[in-house]
Amino acid sequence: MPVVQVSVWADMSQESKRKIVQGITKVFEDIGVPKEAVEIIIYEAPKTNWATGGQLHSEIEKLAKTKVP
Repeated sequence: MPVVQVSVWADMSQESKRKIVQGITKVFEDIGVPKEAVEIIIYEAPKTNWATGGQLHSEIEKLAKTKVP
């Protein structure tokens, strides 16, 4: 039985999570794994605990909001 762990930002909508779960399950079904055997765990992390390129996403978001187009 496959166990898939997915990390997402804490503000992801239920609908988005539902689509992710359905999509991942379909990938396994397509290779012959019964959907009942697929387990998915979604971990939510706040943007203050997530960084890319040496910057916290909470800070990237603040900077983007202060820039004037």
